Amino acid sequence: MTFKYNNVYINNWSTIVGPYEARGPLKKYFDKYYNNLYCMEKTWEQAEVKLLRESVYYLLSKSDKDIDDIDIHISGDLLNQLTSTSYASHQVGIPLLGIYAACATSVEGMIIASNMIDANQVNNAIVSVSSHNNAAEKQFRQPVEYGGPKKRTSTFTATGGASVLLSNKSSYIRVESATIGKSINSSICDVNHMGAVMAIAAGDTIRKHLNDLNRDISYYDLVLTGDLGVYGKKILKDCMKEYNIDLKNHDDSACMLYDLNNQKVYAGASGPVCLPLVTYTHIFSKMKQRKLKRVLLVATGSLHSVSMVNQKQNIPSIAHAISLEVI
Repeated sequence: MTFKYNNVYINNWSTIVGPYEARGPLKKYFDKYYNNLYCMEKTWEQAEVKLLRESVYYLLSKSDKDIDDIDIHISGDLLNQLTSTSYASHQVGIPLLGIYAACATSVEGMIIASNMIDANQVNNAIVSVSSHNNAAEKQFRQPVEYGGPKKRTSTFTATGGASVLLSNKSSYIRVESATIGKSINSSICDVNHMGAVMAIAAGDTIRKHLNDLNRDISYYDLVLTGDLGVYGKKILKDCMKEYNIDLKNHDDSACMLYDLNNQKVYAGASGPVCLPLVTYTHIFSKMKQRKLKRVLLVATGSLHSVSMVNQKQNIPSIAHAISLEVI
């Protein structure tokens, strides 16, 4: 399903990160960073709540807006019962829609916000996501204190909170269109190979987006996927060849957030905050300089459950796409 928009714009954004992200190549772009994973809190989960909450407050400050100026807050994270979103939202105090699409949550939130704004149901919306490396590892795999070895195909969950303000107020970045992806059976049950799990869903959504709008891939200056990592990035390109689509203008945020040669992050970054941390900083900077004018964001999500994986069930995946243009 693909939508076209007439009056939806990106107005501002904020990014708060942890120590690994601050040591990466995008450090100069982030609004704030913490030197340790506790972020001055007692637990990993409380640290993630703080990261999400602070990203909203920073965004409001940068946008010169009060909480009462915002119509709706759309937010999601990786933790059970949307822990970070639920605990941060009652302190923020904006009407909330909590959503979950794993690492595809950021673009899903932007699509929901864009539909509501374009339909004149709301004037503006804040879309937020967060993730935390140690909190995610404890929930989905095993606590890092166990020191269990990982495969080279594993990705490293990013630590941070990111928020973006969308509205009907004109700015230099317009939300042009979006495509909602389908849940895809990856036929893979390996939680240490998320890139392979999500690559097929990314390819399906890109193909659907281009077909629905009758476009060639060259329409975009950049197609940026979420967190496929080093191996998933290669798998996606192979998948697209089956559709006769050459992804020469493709990159993956998982391969951009960290210094893969010097930081021990396996196959690259992952997590709901991975794509926003790259997009809201490096990519938006290039769009402001008009080095990029048309960008297709394709957020990818592994929709796995620990219980179902333990039952040897395949992991479903999903990808949502949103098209941004400089005006």
